[in-house]
Amino acid sequence: MIDRRSFMATGLATAATTGLAPTIAGAFELDPQFAPQEVGFDPKYKPGQLFVLPRAHFLYFVTAPGRARRYGVGVGKAGLEFTGTATIDVKKKWPTWRPTNEMIERDPRAYGRFKGNDYVQPGGPGNPLGSRALYLFQNGRDTYYRIHGTTEPQSIGRSVSNGCIRMINAHVQDLYERVPVGTVVTVL
Repeated sequence: MIDRRSFMATGLATAATTGLAPTIAGAFELDPQFAPQEVGFDPKYKPGQLFVLPRAHFLYFVTAPGRARRYGVGVGKAGLEFTGTATIDVKKKWPTWRPTNEMIERDPRAYGRFKGNDYVQPGGPGNPLGSRALYLFQNGRDTYYRIHGTTEPQSIGRSVSNGCIRMINAHVQDLYERVPVGTVVTVL
């Protein structure tokens, strides 16, 4: 005989494998303009480079002269955004996370559990960095800015982060496989 707990677990597992889980967890539909797509791009830029246009909420991966793969992104709030050129010096799957001291100070309500300790949130589905992270460095030093996945897909197309560049988890996984360590990233 099947009990209620087994019935519910089986039902949720079935829903997850059939694609119904987002409906159960709270539906989110990405605006189609932010879905990955091949687009024309200024041919003066070399294949392999990344460009982020924060005001437009797009990240471009140059794939060939005059061509790029475009992804929708969420970016930093006014005054918190990264600008300039950096390189991806570290790539991590299911990265750990800890807010910076400035983040804890700015928003103790959200990050209070990190104050006065060395706690680092382990990687996993509930981690704010999502499934992948590309760490941005300048002159060999960590900028503490990342291109990463998110637990808040509704933030794509908005300027709401503490400065990092957010992507849908499936999209950052795609980008992660395309770009090697050493890739140049320019945020305009």
